[in-house]
Amino acid sequence: MPRKLAWKEWVNQFCRGYEEARNEGERRGFDVFFGWEETFDDCDDYLVYGLDKDWLLDHPEARKWTRGEQYREVRAAGGCVVQAHPFRQHYWIKRVVLSSGCVDGVEAANLGNMDRSYDALAMRYAWKLGLPVTAGSDIHDVCQVWNGNVVGVYVEEKLNGIGDFVRAILENKITGIKTTEGRCDWHGDERVLIPVEWRDDRDRIVKKGWKDFDLEA
Repeated sequence: MPRKLAWKEWVNQFCRGYEEARNEGERRGFDVFFGWEETFDDCDDYLVYGLDKDWLLDHPEARKWTRGEQYREVRAAGGCVVQAHPFRQHYWIKRVVLSSGCVDGVEAANLGNMDRSYDALAMRYAWKLGLPVTAGSDIHDVCQVWNGNVVGVYVEEKLNGIGDFVRAILENKITGIKTTEGRCDWHGDERVLIPVEWRDDRDRIVKKGWKDFDLEA
C-alpha cells in the first residue's frame, strides 16, 4: 500500500483487511483482534497491540516515529509492542536490530523463518532479557492453514478482546507457545551472519557485533 497516500485514506485501506476478517469471524463464530506490524529501515519489525483505527487516524505523526517514540506512545495509549522474528536473516535484511529497550515481548516462533535457528536465537534472547514470548504463523497464504502450519500462544483464560492479550503480555501471563516440535530448541551452533546492533530505549546503539550478545551462556 503506497505510503504517499493521504493519512486518512491510508489508514482506511490499511484497516480494511482486518475489518473484513473481523466480519467473517463474526459470521463464523471466531474472534479476530486488531494489531499491526511496523518496520524500520527494512530490517526490524514490531507488532503493535491494543490500539485501534481511531488511534491511528489521530496519529499521522506515527509515520516518522523512531522505535523509542513508537514504544512510548503505544504504551502511553495502553498498548504494547512485541519485536517480531528479531533474528531473521533474509537477503533483504541489512542487519539484525535488537531494540530491547523498546519492546514488551519477543516473538520467539515464526513460521515465516525458513531456518529454525532464528527461532532458537529469539527464544534464547527473550530468556536472557526475561521477556515474555509470543508465536506467529505469519500466514500469507490460506494453504498454510490447510496444511496445519499454525502456531500461537497459550493463556489460562479465553481472550475476549485485544486488551486481554495486551495484559497477558505486560503481566507475563502467557503460559506457553504452540509451535512445531524442536523449533525453538537451543543447540549452541546458532549464529548471526549479518551485522548486529543492540539499541536502548532512546534508539541509541549500545552494542554491535554478534559476540557482544553472549546468548550462549
